[in-house]
Amino acid sequence: MRVVTLLPSATEIVYALGVEPVGVSHECDHPPAAREKPSVNRSRVDPTAASGEINEQVAAAEEGDGVYAIDRETLAELDPDLVVTQGVCDVCAVDHVLVAEAVEELGLDADVLTLDVHSLDDLFESIHRVGAAVGRDDRAAELVADLRDRVAAVETTAKRAETRPRVAVLDWLDPVMVAGHWVPGMIETAGGTYGMEAAGAHSRPREWAEVREYDPEVLVAAPCGFDVAQTRENLADLTDRPGFDDLTAVREGRAYVMDGHHYVNRSGPRLVDTLEFLAALCQPDLFEAPPRDAVVELGTVRA
Repeated sequence: MRVVTLLPSATEIVYALGVEPVGVSHECDHPPAAREKPSVNRSRVDPTAASGEINEQVAAAEEGDGVYAIDRETLAELDPDLVVTQGVCDVCAVDHVLVAEAVEELGLDADVLTLDVHSLDDLFESIHRVGAAVGRDDRAAELVADLRDRVAAVETTAKRAETRPRVAVLDWLDPVMVAGHWVPGMIETAGGTYGMEAAGAHSRPREWAEVREYDPEVLVAAPCGFDVAQTRENLADLTDRPGFDDLTAVREGRAYVMDGHHYVNRSGPRLVDTLEFLAALCQPDLFEAPPRDAVVELGTVRA
């Protein structure tokens, strides 16, 4: 089967199921083999710009032709049987409506599978749906069972926690956005308390005063699309805000930078890795520290 995946999480899912896509999105970089595949879309936003500049570019693109454009010539040449896209966020990846229009106008005999993940359970259901679409139901069941076992292990261990710290995960810095979707539920499973957003809700801009009032005991900066190095380049957007150094998380050395691009903001199988990393930040006495290429203490990055 010829499969095109238009978001990184879908690419990771199909590879995990033993299927190699014929085309991917411009952001697909895991596993490394995905980088060698033809890109079927492009972004109208410069991903290397500062966080405030990216926010302005996104706003301008949304008022124009949209954040993404599909390379229809490449899509036609690949002639897929299945195109996997998403309906979660039209800033994060190509919207399913745009994909369906392109498939129809090109006259392709391809099914369009739309993933809409807002929780870990949604992720597991998506893996089953992709497995059914590519004829890998058994492998999907095995993968989901393994992931569920790891989630259950985190949940069981986290129940031993004597306290549950207030946690805030930021998936953008300028403006400040508090992470929603799967993050609130994951924090609760990991042994923390997430009081700034409801489980499944969309991420949205927040006033900095709200963050200060909440006063997180654990703070995680994980901007969407930014790895640790790019977050470091933009860290002043957060650390220069009034009262930042007075936050409990900062004073107690529990403020962190996490790789948002590969972990927090990517709703593929590695979300369970993210859960394990978050558990280590919420309950460091109960879980092993996460790898330094994924999470670093903010004070270390800031120095």
